[in-house]
Amino acid sequence: MQPVLFYGVPQGCSFGSIVALEWLGQPYWLSRIEMLEHPWPAAYAAINPLNQTPALLLEEGEALTESLAILLNIGTRGISRGLGFYQGTPESDRLIETLAYLNSDFFAAFGPLWAAYEMQDADHTTRAVLQRLGNADVTKALAHVDALLDCRPWLAGEQRTVADAYFSGVARWAEYFPQFDLARDYPNVRRHLDRLRADPAVRFAMAIEAGEPAQSSGQYLGHLALDALPGKLHTARAVGTIA
Repeated sequence: MQPVLFYGVPQGCSFGSIVALEWLGQPYWLSRIEMLEHPWPAAYAAINPLNQTPALLLEEGEALTESLAILLNIGTRGISRGLGFYQGTPESDRLIETLAYLNSDFFAAFGPLWAAYEMQDADHTTRAVLQRLGNADVTKALAHVDALLDCRPWLAGEQRTVADAYFSGVARWAEYFPQFDLARDYPNVRRHLDRLRADPAVRFAMAIEAGEPAQSSGQYLGHLALDALPGKLHTARAVGTIA
């Protein structure tokens, strides 16, 4: 069976893995996880005991978790398409460095702001501290990426890679907070995000996430429910479960 990507909504970082699979141009399935609905389907624990998305159920029945691992897997499958590079080359080192930064510092920078947003019942002092920390971290992260894009046409260098796919999902978070003006303060980030949004794969991922009719430019096979994969789930073994 072809790989199955379990993606989370709303606004999950698994968005980038959908984009990368579209760019890859190889057959794949999707399975939707509504992250705000609790408890999550019990069967999903066989895919990822941590109950996090994304997760990629591979052809042999093993589950690969964590965006970094999934995107590097897709990049390796897509070397002929320029999505990744052979390990040990300077280009591969740069791609891993870029993805690791996006998946750690850049991703984590938004944590305090999301926490403040979700803690509507918290006292003013607690929320103010979280917002102050988040503003500082996101400002630093956006400035760093803006500087990278000032000297590179794509995030990891001269060509589009899985790093840009991941960025299309996480960089949009800055737009949810009015204190960040991408056009004014981070024009390279704004330009790159707009460029990605014009891509058919990104438009497809946006429609999939919204539950709207979606036109694939890759080899998307459709959605599968968890209960449609009993054999795969029984043999699945989650790997790489470090956050």
